[in-house]
Amino acid sequence: MSERRVDLGIWDKLTKAVVFLLIIAALIAVAVWYLPLIKQNERMRAIILQLEGEVAEQEKIAQRRKLQIEAMRNDPETVERYAREKLGLAKVGETVIRFEEADPDRP
Repeated sequence: MSERRVDLGIWDKLTKAVVFLLIIAALIAVAVWYLPLIKQNERMRAIILQLEGEVAEQEKIAQRRKLQIEAMRNDPETVERYAREKLGLAKVGETVIRFEEADPDRP
């Protein structure tokens, strides 16, 4: 038996075109289906980066406060400075002078 090719003419070309278009349509459908998930993933990554920045900032604040607490526990000079600045205390025989800011509404 010899092998003969039958020329189908335009039907062969149309079949290939339809298959190609179906593949393209399937790829577009998958892209459209996953596009909202991709956008949501991008938003969540941005939120994660923002939250990681906030966590790092809060860790720095916590470290500073921990150092302040340790200084208050172990350093008498720190306690004295705090008492003078924040509480307005003074040693016996010292005179405390406080400066007030000028009131802009008062002449």
